Amino acid sequence: MDFEEVVRKRRSIRKFRDEIFPEDKVVKALELAILAPNSSNVQTWDFHWVKAPEKKKKLVEACLSQSAARTASHLIVVTADGKAWRRSQKPLVNWVRAVNAPKIVIQYYEKLVPVTYNSGFLNIFAPLKWITFFITGLFRPIMRGPVTNRDISEVAVKSAALACENFVLAITSLGGATCMMEGFDEKRVKSLLNLNCSTRVVMVISVGYEGERGTWGPQFRLPFEQVVHIY
Repeated sequence: MDFEEVVRKRRSIRKFRDEIFPEDKVVKALELAILAPNSSNVQTWDFHWVKAPEKKKKLVEACLSQSAARTASHLIVVTADGKAWRRSQKPLVNWVRAVNAPKIVIQYYEKLVPVTYNSGFLNIFAPLKWITFFITGLFRPIMRGPVTNRDISEVAVKSAALACENFVLAITSLGGATCMMEGFDEKRVKSLLNLNCSTRVVMVISVGYEGERGTWGPQFRLPFEQVVHIY
């Protein structure tokens, strides 16, 4: 399939057939997922492939036992943690040095990333960051965030969502089907996977082969002219 065909073929499938979708294709899709663009390349995402039968059963329950979860061959929980930038900073600094990146890029990863992605315990640095952005913004255009830990978490969620799109398009191109579920009990999912308090569950993605009446009907989208604004 070419790219347009993949995009048009992808649908949120609510029911999968019994045939098991091959694990090697899931691995391939995950490899493509982590190639997604993300903020500052700090890769604050994680992918939890829940395979153990008992854990999978509990995850289905946490997903409100909806058919998209019950009938899936595989369930992938995608999470985002705004504090996970720490694990990538040193490798990124070593990498930009190794490839002889411009000095400004090296300084960005050495000095600016720790400032950008850190608001301190209980947002202790947030007021100082807000004042700095506000005053600087009076004189020139400037990014005005992230300021709080919640802002940083939102940036991480955006990056994880981009990776989710890569994943579901990859599964589609490999002949499978998916459903990106936001209907779940986040507290139970985090408990099941033993996730820390700063981690957000972005979505649970079900994978399989589309079953009979896997969708409710033809795809619906608002008219192009209603959502695309040209200035």
